[in-house]
Amino acid sequence: MLGRMKPKLGETAPDFTAPVVDPSGAVADPLTLSDLRGRTVVLVFYPRDNTPGCILQACALRDDWDDLKDRAMVFGVSTDSLDSHRKFIAKRRLPYPLIADPERTIVEAYGVWVRKSMLGKSFMGTERSTFVIGPDGTIAAVLEKVSPLKHLDLLRKALA
Repeated sequence: MLGRMKPKLGETAPDFTAPVVDPSGAVADPLTLSDLRGRTVVLVFYPRDNTPGCILQACALRDDWDDLKDRAMVFGVSTDSLDSHRKFIAKRRLPYPLIADPERTIVEAYGVWVRKSMLGKSFMGTERSTFVIGPDGTIAAVLEKVSPLKHLDLLRKALA
């Protein structure tokens, strides 16, 4: 499904059911996005657990959690395994759940599984992008290719 377009503002967010690691490190019941209608949901897509940019981004969300937790349900999403997510949550004391997408179903549905390049090498990976989903289940904001250092400020504005 390579090349799938990102959902646009006002479109219904692609639904999914996926495994989740909660902030305690336990594997929670699978999450179905459509079950969260009535709440604002933030899906923070990031490349890999415990990599420098992802640590910066995750820790910024953690450090601002008291403000964010009342504005939206926040979920990190990557193609890492449940075990990798457990370790990331424990090591960085993350207060929000992480969705495991090793089959790439969600990253492909949201158009963030893309060709990337680093040091002259081309590879497939997750684009650092965030989707804010309104209580009605539609896309309220899309933050594409965000810098880990600027992500929190952009997200705060999107949730204002």
